Amino acid sequence: MTEEVKNKIENAEAIDVTEDRTHYDDETPTEPRWYVVHTYSGYENKVKEDLEKTIQNRNLQNLIFEVKYPTETVSEMPEGSKKPKVYQRKVYPGYVMVKMIMTDSTWYVVRNTRGVTSFVGTGNKPIPLTDEEVTAMGVERMSLKLDVETGESVRIVNGPFANFIGTVTDINVETQKVKLLVSLFGKDTPMELDFIDIQKL
Repeated sequence: MTEEVKNKIENAEAIDVTEDRTHYDDETPTEPRWYVVHTYSGYENKVKEDLEKTIQNRNLQNLIFEVKYPTETVSEMPEGSKKPKVYQRKVYPGYVMVKMIMTDSTWYVVRNTRGVTSFVGTGNKPIPLTDEEVTAMGVERMSLKLDVETGESVRIVNGPFANFIGTVTDINVETQKVKLLVSLFGKDTPMELDFIDIQKL
């Protein structure tokens, strides 16, 4: 996960557009996009459950498709114990991601779910995540387009080799992986990375 994406979520502007919101029903509904919703601390699971019940009760499955919050597996060794404690930790506490088509109706349903404080966006309009952000945040693995060709140089943006420059030797659109040759200690070293881990120079 990139620091850029983490910073975007942590420094995002939480907007409350209760009185002055953009009207969406006048627009033609588009493809569903992922939006970030700010919640009260500790309410992430409650918001997810309540929103899923509302979607079911109001038959909104064709407008609100999925509600989730990314988690990561953490292993800790409790003091005095020989066995590590493994549990799931929320990657972005206080935030829930919703895959939806934004209309006045869906905005109202999500915004008025108990525990929700606001959408994340700019000005008075919720801003959807880009496919790259969705993938990097672990929300959903999107099929990304890579604007590079074999033989081009790219910068690695994630992992232990971040900021290293590599030459593309193979691109696999199906697996969303790219093979590189990276110069380490004067020697070309082959690597295989995800599309999200590299950036065109």
